[in-house]
Amino acid sequence: MAYAAVIFDFGGVITSSPFEAFNRLEAERGLPKDLVRQINTINPDSNAWALFERAEIGTAQFDTLFAAEARALGHDLDGASVLAVLAGAVRPAMVAALDRLKGEGYRLGCITNNVPAGHGAGMARSSDTRDEMEQIFARFEHVIESSKAGVRKPDPRIYLMMCEALGLSPEQCIYLDDLGINCKPAAALGMQAIKVTSGEQTLADLGALLGLTF
Repeated sequence: MAYAAVIFDFGGVITSSPFEAFNRLEAERGLPKDLVRQINTINPDSNAWALFERAEIGTAQFDTLFAAEARALGHDLDGASVLAVLAGAVRPAMVAALDRLKGEGYRLGCITNNVPAGHGAGMARSSDTRDEMEQIFARFEHVIESSKAGVRKPDPRIYLMMCEALGLSPEQCIYLDDLGINCKPAAALGMQAIKVTSGEQTLADLGALLGLTF
C-alpha cells in the first residue's frame, strides 16, 4: 500500500530533544543525569507529567507534584524549573522537509504530548519564536495535542484519532517520534514507524521509504 501521510511528533523531531535541555539542567544543579527522564517513567500514566499533558492539573499543581516525585527519589528539583527549559531549538532541515513532503502531495499530521501552556516542547519562548512555532504548526493538516484531546501517547487511541481525522488507515501512514515507547503502538496499529535519533538519520530513513532525497 502506498503511503499517503507522514505524521510527526514535535519536540525531539521538529525541534531538538527536550532531554538535551533536561540534561543541562541536571548538570547545572549537580543532579544525576537523566533524573527528569527517570521521574517521568515512574507511574507513567498517573505521574505529574502525565496529568499535566492531559490537562488534568495546572502549572502550580505540576510544580508541587513533580517536586514531590523528585524528593521521593532523594533529590531537590521543582517542576517550574523543568518547564522553564522545555523549549527546543527548531531543526530547519525538518521544516524544509515538511514543505518538500507537502509539495510531493503527502498529507501531514502532528501528534504531540504537550501541556496547556503551549505546543509540545514549544514553551518559554519569545513572541517572535512563538510566531515561528505557529507558522510551523500551520503546515500540518491536523494537529492533535494531548492537553486538548485528553489522551496522550503511547495510548493507541491518539494515533487512531489522527487516522480518523485524515480519513486514512494506519497502513497508509508513516509515524516519526524520538521515543521508542511512542513508536511501538503506532507500529502495532500498522503504521511504518521511524524512531528519531537525529535530523540526518530521520530524513535518510524517511527518504528511503518514500524514494526521496532530502
